[in-house]
Formats: sequence, C-alpha cells, structure tokens
Amino acid sequence: MRALTVTPGTTDSLRLDQDFPEPDPREGALLVEAVAVGVCGTDREIIAADYGEAPPGGDRLVLGHESLGRVVEDPTGRLKWGDLVAGIVRHPDPVPCPNCAAGQWDMCRNGQYTEHGIKGLDGFARDRWRIEPEHAVKLDQSLGLLGVLLEPTSVVAKAWELIDRFVERDPWQPENVLVTGAGPIGLLAALLGTQRGLDVHVLDLATDGPKPQLTHDLGATYHSVPVHEIGFAPDLVLECTGAAPVVFSVMDAVGPCGIVCLTGVSSGGHQIPVDAGALNRALVLENNVVFGSVNANARHWKAGADALASADRKWLARLITRRVPVAEFAQAYGPPDADDIKVVVEFTDH
Repeated sequence: MRALTVTPGTTDSLRLDQDFPEPDPREGALLVEAVAVGVCGTDREIIAADYGEAPPGGDRLVLGHESLGRVVEDPTGRLKWGDLVAGIVRHPDPVPCPNCAAGQWDMCRNGQYTEHGIKGLDGFARDRWRIEPEHAVKLDQSLGLLGVLLEPTSVVAKAWELIDRFVERDPWQPENVLVTGAGPIGLLAALLGTQRGLDVHVLDLATDGPKPQLTHDLGATYHSVPVHEIGFAPDLVLECTGAAPVVFSVMDAVGPCGIVCLTGVSSGGHQIPVDAGALNRALVLENNVVFGSVNANARHWKAGADALASADRKWLARLITRRVPVAEFAQAYGPPDADDIKVVVEFTDH
C-alpha cells in the first residue's frame, strides 16, 4: 500500500512509498481505509527535521496526524463498516503518569506519550491504518471530507473548555472574544466562539483573500490592525499565531478579569522589548489569567466532532482551500500559497 514517510532527523526526506507494509494488527483492532489527511505546520517542521521520532525499531515515520477514514472492520462491534472516523493523535505513556492514567494524556507529566505521525507512532498518511476503537472518533456522515478538520477542532475545543473553567471563578460573564490569527485554528476557534453566542472578533494581517469574508460570514468582525488599535479591551483572547509581538500585545490589551489562552507555538530566537514590570503589574492588579493549551484528549475530540456537526457545511468547506491527490503530495507539503487555509491530501476519490 501507499504511505507518505520521512526519516526523522533527515531534512527533506519525505517520499511516497508504494509498497509499505499493511498495518500490523498490534496497532489496533480497528482497520480503517484512509480518505484524507490534513497538512499543517507540524508536518512541515518534521520534514525539515526539526523533530519527529520513528516507531521503535524503525527508521521511517509515516506522516500525518490530521486524519479522516472509513471503517473497514471492527471486531469489537463498537463501529460498523463505512463509519466516518478520525484517529486520536496522542496516546498515554506506558507508566502511566497520574494524568495519563485518568485519560488526560494531553496533560502528560513525564513526556513519555506517543503521537501518530509525530512521536513514536506511525501516522495516518497511508492507504490503511489501524487503531484501537476507543481511540477512533466517529463523525457525522454528512460531513464527508470536512471531517478531516476534526484534529484542529479538537485543539480549540480543549482551549474553550479550559476558558470555560476559568470563567466560572466569578459572577461576571464575558461578552466578547478576540481571536488572533485567521488560519485553520483561529477560524475554528472563532466558530466555537460564535456557537457560544459571543461577540467574536478576528485579527489577522491579511486584507484580501478568503479570511475576511469567512470571518464576516460567521457573523464576526475582522480586524487587520495592530492589537492596540482594535478599539476595545477584549474579555477573552485566543492567541493562535505564536508571533511573540502579538502574544505580548494581547496580554497587555485584555480587559480586567480577562482570560488569554495561548495556542500558537512560537519559533523562538526573536527578541522584542517588553516592559515586564508593567505587564506583570497589569496582570496581577486586573486579576487576569494567561495560560497555554496544546493537544486534546478524547473528551475534546468528541466535543470537536459535535461542533463540526453543528456547523454550516458550506462555511466549513471554504476552509479547505486545496485538495491534492496523494500522488502529487509534493504540492501539498511545499510552501503554502498566500490564500491557503487548510490543504488536504486525498487518498480516495469523492
């Protein structure tokens, strides 16, 4: 079968293997036929040899952690043939740490977790893959290809769950949210914000292309100005760029008792002048919360599936800006186009 593989630690080693072995039954009882995988910055970083880890005993890693497939067989009977599913990316460590033992492997304490297509487990960019049924999330059949958006949606579902917990600390209820970055994570975060009935604002540098209209069609407000020029102090912020100047700007801009969730991962190596004392004073005196969030556990994946099922299909479809056949994979993993939001690699025709 076909599989997109890399040699971790070797730059630009991505290739399409035509005779990759069928998935070992030890990978899981559930056999799934791949429909598509999403492409994200993590994949490009692994291709660039920034990180990535092959399964034990191997030197190649199957890429792909944003999955979509259809069930071929499930001997446990939990799922049936043809069900549309996505595979949960992270698996708990074998020790396990207290969080992993409680099913919160997204909060692993000792770093011994594994992740499909990233760390110690082959990914989903292959014609067929296996996983344990409890690590497969069933999607609404009507989503079709749009189900490939579940992994990034699970990430923002976790972020919103954590925000909701912090909101519970006092009687005041937030009315608005600022989302910085209009990539797939940012737009999906905005979607979940509108589903909560909040006044949603999205900030991004793009002034043309699909992002402003996608934001408008959510019923949200689009900004392409610096954070300090948006004209209000947001109650909530979801920072989805990882750009250091934006990170510090939103921490400074959030209103009293406000909450800032950082989901973007900074590249590092950038120095900017920051009045740390003034920032600390503001955060403390205004009872603000700043926290980071990454990955997701089964609860968040299911919440993400519910959010997609409730979303407008035509709007979701516009997030997928390029569909690339697996045979032309190099086009998908090369430098993104200016108007790209989500690129997917297709294994089957629709």
